[in-house]
Amino acid sequence: MRVPMALQGVSVVELAGLAPGPFCGMVLADFGAQVVRVDRPGTRGDLSRMGRGKRSLAVDLKQPRGAAVLRSLCARADVMLESFRPGVMEKLQLSPEILQRENPKLIYARLSGFGQSGRFSRVAGHDINYLALSGVLSRIGRSGEAPYAPLNLLADFGGGGLMCALGILMALFERTRSGKGQVIDANMVEGTAYLSSFLWKTQQTGLWGQPRGQNMLDGGAPFYATYRTADGGFMAVGALEPQFYELLLRGLGLKSDELPSQMSITDWPEMKKKFADIFAKKTKAEWCQIFDGTDACVTPVLTFEEVTHCGHHKDRGSFIIDSEQDVSPRPAPQLSNTPAVPSSKRDPFVGEHTEEILKEFGFSQEEISQLKSDKIIESNKPRANL
Repeated sequence: MRVPMALQGVSVVELAGLAPGPFCGMVLADFGAQVVRVDRPGTRGDLSRMGRGKRSLAVDLKQPRGAAVLRSLCARADVMLESFRPGVMEKLQLSPEILQRENPKLIYARLSGFGQSGRFSRVAGHDINYLALSGVLSRIGRSGEAPYAPLNLLADFGGGGLMCALGILMALFERTRSGKGQVIDANMVEGTAYLSSFLWKTQQTGLWGQPRGQNMLDGGAPFYATYRTADGGFMAVGALEPQFYELLLRGLGLKSDELPSQMSITDWPEMKKKFADIFAKKTKAEWCQIFDGTDACVTPVLTFEEVTHCGHHKDRGSFIIDSEQDVSPRPAPQLSNTPAVPSSKRDPFVGEHTEEILKEFGFSQEEISQLKSDKIIESNKPRANL
């Protein structure tokens, strides 16, 4: 018997876009929501690669009858998720006012780079630009070097997609009391800034008193850094507390009474060189053996290939394999009563479920055939391999 998932019965209409929006939709799908991805006809495929658990409907929203199709879907949906630049949905006659007039319970989630208002709201941007405007980018980077963006994870997926998913869940919960939907203005700049609340709240503590890259948590401290091993691998060290630092020194074969104080900032550069020289004398596997089972807070920096073979991850089933033998992280967090059961099927082709979805939403076969004939919709059923 299949256990119901947390978002079972929640209907989501997601307008296809780049990474943050599709990630948000995938999170909802992983936890049981029925997500319809609305693609543009003629699109070769889903560039986001985050179509897990979704179905695809291809419809031309630039044509009035195509927009009317979307309005019909949203009239019966719980959530509408869009990640266009502000103003685009209004031009298509698909604004929150129009859709919520037909469905007052609709939760209208708007995910953008800079927000729905403000002087930057309608300009283009990417993760690095959102990081820059949030203030967070100024704090990331090595001493004496230019700031650098940590891949495109922080703004796009953390401050953007995940924050938007959180907003949707809160709106769904609030709707159980009011019976009404609401509009969510989620954006990568403010989402990332919110993630950095700890940095703001610790401004006056001295934690960030040194220039970028010279503080305890940004690469300045020898006990909070990464070190290359003899075989070209890396070990991550996070021995912040004194008792953990003592275990680190013991594993490195050093004695604390022969070294400067742990918090002697002026000695940090020299201590980093000392630690680096020692780590370079053994392989990553040898260091793992030395620190395994200790509280020294020393762990290997695992590659993607190594992660899937890690014993800890195997114990927990932290990674999953789909029908195409592709590996990806299992949805998090784990729920004890209604755990996520992500789909193992391949991602949908653009327009693969167009007719199926429209029939579910009350369209007749005659209406569907006419829309298809007039190139308002597109249907791409997979062909059987004979």
